[in-house]
Amino acid sequence: MASEVVVVHANETPPDWWDAAVFLAGPLPRTDDVASWNPEAIEHLREQWTRDGRLVVFTPELRAGVLSDYTGQIEWEHRGMHDADVVLFWVPRDLETMPAFTTNIEWGIWYGTGKVVYGAPPTAEKNEYLHYLAEAHGVPIADRLDKTVAAALAMIGDGARREGGERSIPLLLWRAASFQTWYRAQLHAGNVLEGASLEWTFRVGEDNESVMFWAAHVQVRVTAEDRVKTNEVVISRPDTSQVLLYRPGATVDETVVVLVREFRSPASTSDGFVHELPGGSSREQADPAVQAREEVEEETGLAFSADRLRPIGVRQVAATVSAHRAHLYAAEITEAELEWFRAQRDVPHGEGDTERTWVEIASYGEIRRRGLVDWATLGMIAQALG
Repeated sequence: MASEVVVVHANETPPDWWDAAVFLAGPLPRTDDVASWNPEAIEHLREQWTRDGRLVVFTPELRAGVLSDYTGQIEWEHRGMHDADVVLFWVPRDLETMPAFTTNIEWGIWYGTGKVVYGAPPTAEKNEYLHYLAEAHGVPIADRLDKTVAAALAMIGDGARREGGERSIPLLLWRAASFQTWYRAQLHAGNVLEGASLEWTFRVGEDNESVMFWAAHVQVRVTAEDRVKTNEVVISRPDTSQVLLYRPGATVDETVVVLVREFRSPASTSDGFVHELPGGSSREQADPAVQAREEVEEETGLAFSADRLRPIGVRQVAATVSAHRAHLYAAEITEAELEWFRAQRDVPHGEGDTERTWVEIASYGEIRRRGLVDWATLGMIAQALG
């Protein structure tokens, strides 16, 4: 379809679908003798949105007249900023004609979300703190309104078609493979996403552009039960790959398993460490089998060929806590490799300060009796040993 820009004014109902959405945030005049910047921003958006698809622009100004009363509008603005792919802050702060108290509050809520651009003319007053926070959090910064619009559209890229409750999923999350995995499962079950609020993201990358972890408060129509569930948050991360390295024994309990010990901040264990199978995830590696071999080499030092990996299956790790899945593999090791692992137990592996792992050797029976691993890891070992 051709390019289309739809402007949604204060308290108006947005369209049923869009490919991209921008919310205009920043101080607005309270009297009709001061010009607003919103019409100019909308004009820049019309000129610069040249991609196929519909761009929706939320402006907190009335379609006619000057806003003088926020009654009924706070909820509309709050919802619009949640739904928008980008919140565009333009702060032409003039303390006499365009106060920015509300802008300060909104900026404080949104500057760290990864879906904000910030612009202000060089003459704007008292913007030093906003500018500092923008720089500190990698927010795109511009000193002209047209450049601020360009930064917003660069963040959007080609957009993505969303309708109904999908409109509540900003592109930042929509493009995350972990979200799409969860959402496809809901669609396959016949469920309907009726709405959501992205509550939190942990982002990585040079410009914090990639979502590694996320949490979204969702409203899902459970079709099988004909009800809407609204009281839960979905938490997820990229899928992981785990590998059971083992040396068979005379019995299953005598089978020797290679674990890694690592300090993990959430650990509630007696020694403060987790004891787990080698594994992990990466935003760059899409092939779980390749990821599995890379994690084994990184966390234990052992490099081996792909044909030694036996796929066990893919399951969620803790379905009431996180939506991500674990791709489980097994690989039988030789006696010589087992002895090599024993010699590695005092050698640190991993990626320096961000990850430090230590090889551990234990029989399956010892793992069970000592409660050495968490329930999820114990289940993976049991499944792989069969």
